[in-house]
Amino acid sequence: MILIQPVLGLMFLIFVAWLFSENRRAFPLKWSIGAVILQLVLAFLLLRIEFLQNVIAKAGVLIQVLEKASRAGSAYMFGYLGGGELPFDVKEGSSTLIIAFEILPIILVMAAISAILWHWRVLPKAIKGLSFALQRTLGVSGAVGLGTGANFFLGVVESPLIIRAYIAQMGRTELFMVMVAGLSTVSGAVLVLYASVIEGVVSDATGHILTASLISLPASLLFAKIMVPGETKTKGTDFDQSIKYDSTLDALVSGVEDGLKVFLSVMAMLIVIFALVFIINELLGILPSVSGEPLTVNRIFGWIFSPIVLAFGIPYEEAHVAGQLMGTKAILNEFIAYQHLSTLSETELSPRSAIIMTYALCGFANLASIGLQIATFGALAPSKRSEVASLGWRAWLAGNLTTGTTAAVAAIILV
Repeated sequence: MILIQPVLGLMFLIFVAWLFSENRRAFPLKWSIGAVILQLVLAFLLLRIEFLQNVIAKAGVLIQVLEKASRAGSAYMFGYLGGGELPFDVKEGSSTLIIAFEILPIILVMAAISAILWHWRVLPKAIKGLSFALQRTLGVSGAVGLGTGANFFLGVVESPLIIRAYIAQMGRTELFMVMVAGLSTVSGAVLVLYASVIEGVVSDATGHILTASLISLPASLLFAKIMVPGETKTKGTDFDQSIKYDSTLDALVSGVEDGLKVFLSVMAMLIVIFALVFIINELLGILPSVSGEPLTVNRIFGWIFSPIVLAFGIPYEEAHVAGQLMGTKAILNEFIAYQHLSTLSETELSPRSAIIMTYALCGFANLASIGLQIATFGALAPSKRSEVASLGWRAWLAGNLTTGTTAAVAAIILV
């Protein structure tokens, strides 16, 4: 049953994508089988082959060093508020963690390092290599390969910038592929952030999030192709040259400035989301209790999304808790969902289920990200704004189906 459940779930998620396809008669059967096989092979290699596991583990160690470096900088600037030595004793059961001062500054460090690696041409070569692999294995166009490959390293807003010269030429299917890939993965800047949040409940959290983002790339193209079938012909062999730095120092400064914008954006978004959830919970509290407990946003998420997480391989008795996490990720924000995951005990969510949900939550597919994509693509190619907007809800659905499929594949391989 442990194996059958995610296998059937994988088939169910593909069926849902077909139901919402713009052209059900154009279901790409051979292409879909190839994409699923590629995803399973990738998952097996990354989760079962010892050599590759060691490579990912070493990458995880490097990322942990970056995390510690970020905390050192935060402690220097903010003292004990940023993770430095406490000048007082902490009461049992309480915490001194201040997210804005101790966790979120990781974004600044990662943004600066990413900019430097871009200037040194390390990041462009990595993106091109990943793009080449996607073109060879799945036959996507050059522009789609570049845009999709970039999403493994860059965010929803940053990755379209490197293919801005090709966006106006892209067809509907190609645009949708790039959109879905952006919503199905997480960028390098926040990967460390999420791993640091859940490392207490998920062993090798960094490795799992790295693996999840990589496995989700072919899956994102699979769901994009099913839901908006069509040809991918736009050629693109190089990045837009507008992204460049005059020197390493210029890259460092620019990276910090860009990271600061993301830092402030994330902080502001979290404040507003928590405030809105509080308001909604207060309003729901006016209604009669259900099963002796007041209605809350999390409880409602649990009821709506618990049938869905069963397709990921989550046991029935844990589906309500896992459904709360998935609902939080899909509607609000994946960071809040990871935070919630970090507070759960093994009696609420088993270690295996916690790993499965780590994969399911690993993507930007939420309502706010759709707005960001529409604004970004609209600014880069005004002629495509209305088309991108019309694809928004399908991209949101495809992004969540993708991470769900990645979770199901992980459940199959980790049996």
